[in-house]
Amino acid sequence: MHWAKILGAVVGAAALLGLGIILGHFAIPKATDPPAPSTSDSQDLDLEILNLVMEQLDTGRIQENLRELSKEPHVASSPRDEALVRLLLERWQDTATGLDSAKSYEYNVLLSFPNRDQPNVVEVVGPDGTVLHSFVPREKNLTGEQGEPNVLQPYAAYAPAGTPQGLLVYANQGSEEDFKELETKGIKLEGTIALTRYGGVGRGAKAINAAKHGVVGVLVYTDPGDINDGKTLPSETFPNSWGLPPSGVERGSYYEYFGDPLTPYLPAHPSSFRLDINNISGIPPIPAQPIGFEDARDLLCNLTGPPANASWKGALGCDYNLGPGFKQDGSFPAGSEVKVRVHNSLELRNSSNVLGIIQGAVEPDRYVIYGNHRDSWVHGAVDPSTGTAVLLEISRVLGTLLKKGTWRPRRSIIFASWGAEEFGLIGSTEFTEEFLSKLQERTVAYINVDISVFANATLRAQGTPPVQSVIFSATKEISAPGRSGLSIYDNWIQYTNRSSTVYGLVPSLGTLGAGSDYASFIHFLGISSMDLAYTYDRSKTSARIYPTYHTAFDTFEYVKKFLDPDFSSHQAVGRTAASVLLRLSDSLFLPLHVSDYSETLHSFLNAAQRDLGTLLEQHGISLDPLVTAVKEFETAAAALVRRISALQNSSPDPLQVRMVNDQLMLLERAFLNPRAFPENPYYSHVLWAPNTASAATFPGLANACARAQDTNSGSEAWAEVHRQLSIVVTALEGAAATLKPVEDL
Repeated sequence: MHWAKILGAVVGAAALLGLGIILGHFAIPKATDPPAPSTSDSQDLDLEILNLVMEQLDTGRIQENLRELSKEPHVASSPRDEALVRLLLERWQDTATGLDSAKSYEYNVLLSFPNRDQPNVVEVVGPDGTVLHSFVPREKNLTGEQGEPNVLQPYAAYAPAGTPQGLLVYANQGSEEDFKELETKGIKLEGTIALTRYGGVGRGAKAINAAKHGVVGVLVYTDPGDINDGKTLPSETFPNSWGLPPSGVERGSYYEYFGDPLTPYLPAHPSSFRLDINNISGIPPIPAQPIGFEDARDLLCNLTGPPANASWKGALGCDYNLGPGFKQDGSFPAGSEVKVRVHNSLELRNSSNVLGIIQGAVEPDRYVIYGNHRDSWVHGAVDPSTGTAVLLEISRVLGTLLKKGTWRPRRSIIFASWGAEEFGLIGSTEFTEEFLSKLQERTVAYINVDISVFANATLRAQGTPPVQSVIFSATKEISAPGRSGLSIYDNWIQYTNRSSTVYGLVPSLGTLGAGSDYASFIHFLGISSMDLAYTYDRSKTSARIYPTYHTAFDTFEYVKKFLDPDFSSHQAVGRTAASVLLRLSDSLFLPLHVSDYSETLHSFLNAAQRDLGTLLEQHGISLDPLVTAVKEFETAAAALVRRISALQNSSPDPLQVRMVNDQLMLLERAFLNPRAFPENPYYSHVLWAPNTASAATFPGLANACARAQDTNSGSEAWAEVHRQLSIVVTALEGAAATLKPVEDL
């Protein structure tokens, strides 16, 4: 039987060898796997790493990033836009400074472009049909960049082609109220061309409102009173100051909603169902064209008709009359009309998102997402390249630490470069549509840095209440640019502040509308979100945004000369965003203070009681359930804060930490109701949907009351008021339930 022992020994050795090979196979990290965590499940924010990141964010590298990103026009889907996709992939796949992985995701989306061979034209046509004045809206080549071959003519994206002609009227900002005001003054709008100025309502709304009143075409200009503090002369504007030159024209999307217009709620893949182009909602029904204020002056200063109200007047240096038509003693014969030739076309184009990923060591299935769009209307140095320049520097610093084995976050970090944002937040919306379930289940927070630097005075932050505390904590530890010696927090509070019932005087945190890629994250998915930037001193300028916004004058030299010469404000935003990112990704307990929602809810409740309470009582609707729901939320939030404090002072096990963090993460989802606002696609968050009413309270309730106030108690309008109140109460009750102990069913 000796052979049997030998055979047994051989078989045993082979088995051990095989087991060793199997164990070795699974023990050795693959090239695509993250290394094992260097710390235990109790891993928390490492202040040494945080300080190291703050030190290594380099202004020179940010400046060179911006120079490279903005050296050529890169409208969505253009060759230069695709070149920047490759640049991002190369950076994030670099062996020394890259991330764990990087990938691009392509979508086939509906975009809108002007015709290079047949430019859009605005003409003044005499009573006999003679063209008296003709101009092609286009910026003058003041610094060389405006004459480059890839500069798109200014146009209104998604405005339809057409050649409308009619008498000109001035319609202020093109709101519904503005057009009604004109009709009240006896001005006939049917068949006219409306001249409007930017501001007040969205671009597309100007054309949609105009069409409701029989207007056949819309012109839009930027008034120097709204952007230049009244300055209009070439010597007073770019390149001699940061002001908008007379020929500057703001491009933009006139699509009312966000996401790919053909595939609402579906990712824009080739296999996805697409609407018929004729069935798309939110696209202007009539041609529209933006123009510069020098061209607007030629038209507006020659109008006849009654004078405009004082609030309608700008800084063109002439009388603002309403029309219709031109005056007898002006530059054009009475009876002359304006003709607008628009040759835009819709095209299906491929546009890409680029994602760079750092896998978490302890909770790889929890994501902190940091995003910025990549596409621009022209060179886009400010919008969006200041943001991308900062994003690339943060990812370089973190990638270097990662590759050296110095650091790995507790949770996964996703860097995102979104495509086709300028056309309606398309890239980010398609991403949220494609990965809806995964993102809702796993995303901790979304950080947006679009334009990182509007100017160099102070931080501007927007976000939902739970992110306030992490922004405050970060900014208290970072020095503000300049010689003041103040922290970013202390500098910020000097420019914009509010009195908190809980904290006293604090910086003002703005709310999130739909101006950038955070929109689908907060409104559609209910993910705690924020937007960070450095901006200007509003006591020194009334500009609604930086003056060269969406023009061919938004160049690297504009940033370097007028906005942030030493790039210290870029660095300040980078440090703030990086600190927030690390605090969210590395802290043992998520630094989301859900109790800060209590102030917002009390503010909304007080406004509802003050502005709507009497009206609601007259129609038999009580706010008592809302009062109770707010108190219930406040109690649950305070109790959770106490529970977290107790756990922090003990030795919590990983499951306890995970359960509490999930409550903090999922709170924002509790405020979603996908049926609350059927008239507003993608808006589901009952606290942050558009509020078009005067009462600063829960938007659905405020809007419903505004629509119902002139109707009878038994009307459908008042039924909708009751429904909206119930929606809010149910959401608050659900939010309170989310914050209660998980074993409390």
